[in-house]
Amino acid sequence: MTKNELMETLDEFECLLADGFEDALIGRTSGFNVVAVYDYELCVHILTEQDMTAEEAIEFMEFNVVGAYVGEKTPLFVNLSYAD
Repeated sequence: MTKNELMETLDEFECLLADGFEDALIGRTSGFNVVAVYDYELCVHILTEQDMTAEEAIEFMEFNVVGAYVGEKTPLFVNLSYAD
């Protein structure tokens, strides 16, 4: 699925998007309640490029983004990293 197709699908399902994290958008969920899916680590990286330290970016993500429930269409943030 191309980025344009993804955006059309998210619009069709009236999904909420996380402002400023367009480059971290990686897909959508399937099933009854379709929501936008973001790469958590990419979101943190985007914030560090805006002059936040890694610690500040993680704190911001946890408090202001991941912790902000705005209804059933709230985006999902996934951590794609794993331990060896």
